[in-house]
Amino acid sequence: MIHLAFDRGTLVLRGVLSPSSAARLPGLIWDSRIGCHRAPAFRYREIVIGLRRLGTPYFDEVFSLSSCGSGAFRMPKLRPYQHAALMSWDSARRVGLVVLPTGSGKTRLACAAMATCEVPALCLVPTRVLLHQWREEIGRHYAGPVGCLGDGNHRIEPVTVATFEGAYRNMVRLGNQFGLLVVDEVHHFGCGIRDEAIELCAAPRRLGLTATAPNGEARERVIDLTGPVVCELAIGDLSGEWLAAFDTMVLTLRLTADEQRRYNAAVAVFRSVFDSFRALSKTARWSDFVATATQSEQGREALAAFRYSRRLTSYPEAKRFALAELLARHRTSRVLIFTSDNETAYTIARAHLVMPITCDIDRAERDEVLSAFRRGELRVLVSSRVLNEGVDVPDADVGIIVGGVNGEREHVQRVGRLLRPAPDKRVVVYELVAAGTHEVRKGKERRRALVPAIHKAT
Repeated sequence: MIHLAFDRGTLVLRGVLSPSSAARLPGLIWDSRIGCHRAPAFRYREIVIGLRRLGTPYFDEVFSLSSCGSGAFRMPKLRPYQHAALMSWDSARRVGLVVLPTGSGKTRLACAAMATCEVPALCLVPTRVLLHQWREEIGRHYAGPVGCLGDGNHRIEPVTVATFEGAYRNMVRLGNQFGLLVVDEVHHFGCGIRDEAIELCAAPRRLGLTATAPNGEARERVIDLTGPVVCELAIGDLSGEWLAAFDTMVLTLRLTADEQRRYNAAVAVFRSVFDSFRALSKTARWSDFVATATQSEQGREALAAFRYSRRLTSYPEAKRFALAELLARHRTSRVLIFTSDNETAYTIARAHLVMPITCDIDRAERDEVLSAFRRGELRVLVSSRVLNEGVDVPDADVGIIVGGVNGEREHVQRVGRLLRPAPDKRVVVYELVAAGTHEVRKGKERRRALVPAIHKAT
């Protein structure tokens, strides 16, 4: 008889397992300190299935579950694609990753999953803003108290919402108290120490949510932690019916002769070092290059040149002129302006007397500004990254992307902020691209994320 127990974010298997049996159980290692096998807590489901297949009797003492009440959840009304996503997740034995665009109702889908499972659920979110938004949405469908772990709160209930940081700090104690783990914006995981927030949780049912699935090694890691992709739809799949229809207009703008000369010189300094590094380390990541470059004077100069080239393209003279023209053209519309950095956001705010939304603005002021935008008292907002993720932005019908830094994911999040459906609504998105620079290639890559998923597959 194997005795299976939870111990500070890990599983402990006490009893006799043959070497061949132990080798067939994922993540299992021998812990000589206690004289038994141990595994990461997230392997609980696989280990139980493995023990059953081996015909090994076991006594399961992992969970300490309280009840969330069979009638506490009211099943939310789902759109057809949300219902299909829930069915796909359910068919995958309630383990998997759902990829849906921003504004398509991923939180409501999570509430439906919680109502379906009727087990204690822990929902992880990246920011304090999302912490409160999720608690409010869950409260619309759940009659019991909703716990909160983060933003100065530490109240654990059968249904609890936690920030990533709060979960990371407390999962060693909470990892066996929930039967369902929901991870919003799961693309943040897969490449860092914060993965332990998921690793230390034994919940056998897992739902990962994101607008853009991670790529490469991070994708494999996220799938290992939350399960395979069970449903994937892009903005192009839902626009026009479930999201507002939209048009994208790319304005390719030329740098001045002086700006182009300085950009080319900076890129040459950077490439001379970066190309040599890649020739020796073809599989290295950008973080590897940064770590190496900071160790030498030449490398530090290359990084400085790289940052300078990005500053030159963030808000050159042509973008300044184009933005002024677009704001004049859409003087009666509600406009969101996106920049690549706070400095550019503040420059635009001062030049056009519009309100900036940045990380320097506290929650109370931000909420007041968004309310004024919703009422029509403010017509234009400018932001670098705060509006990308985790903020419920009121209706807007024009987006102007002055600059971006994070590729497809950032682009999907920004465009998704504009696509809240309304009768006869059609959104226009302008993307300002500096010709003869890295922005041309990056712009093409970003726009691929808007193509319907069915077209990507073919």
